[in-house]
This record gives sequence, structure tokens and C-alpha cells, in this order.
Amino acid sequence: MEEIYQSSEVVLRYIVEFSTLLLELFGICILVFSAVKSFVFWIRRDDSIRLQLAQGIALALEFKLGGEVLRTVVVREWAELGILGAIILLRATLTFLIHWEIKNEKKALAPKLAKKAEAEKAEKKEPVNE
Repeated sequence: MEEIYQSSEVVLRYIVEFSTLLLELFGICILVFSAVKSFVFWIRRDDSIRLQLAQGIALALEFKLGGEVLRTVVVREWAELGILGAIILLRATLTFLIHWEIKNEKKALAPKLAKKAEAEKAEKKEPVNE
């Protein structure tokens, strides 16, 4: 019975480590994609660059946070748990602040986006003279 317990613990550790790496890889990919996309928006001088970048960072942090939470499953020592807890707290705080920034950026962009939508709507309604 002890042998089954030890082998299942080893299997669980491998699954958790692989899943953690996978979640962190997703977070890194999302962050890099968001950075490249924001750079393209910056070149085009798009007003929504900050909003797009903040949303990408927030999503990447969610994946990284998921990886850290999953890592707590296989922690063996209190010191390691304390470090993981601090990392989770830091990432959760950053996520909260970024979501707050997203909300404020949406409020700031709302008039500009409404004006842009009205202009596009007016362009579509104008009859073409032939």
C-alpha cells in the first residue's frame, strides 16, 4: 500500500509540474502576443493601445496566477508555502490594479469611440453620387 501511495505522489507531482509549466507558457505567450499587438497599435497611433495592453497583461497574469495556485498542491515546507503565498498575493494585487486601470481606460475612451462610431455610421449612410 505504501508503494502505491509513493508512486501516486510521484505521478501527481509530475502532472502538477507539467500543468504549471503549461499555464505559465500560456501566460507568457499571451503577454508576448499582447505586446506585439500593442506595438502595432502604437505604430498606427490607435487610442486604445493602453486598454489592449492592459487587457493582455491581465489575462497573462491570470494564467500565471493559476500556475502558482496549482503549484501549492505539491508544496512540502512552510517556507516554500510562504513564498508561494507572497507571489500569489503580489500577482492578485497586480491583477486587481490592472482591472481597475482597464475600467478607467474604458471610461476615458468611451467618448472617443462613440464619436468614431458616429463618423463611420455617417460615412455609410451618405449616398454615392454617380
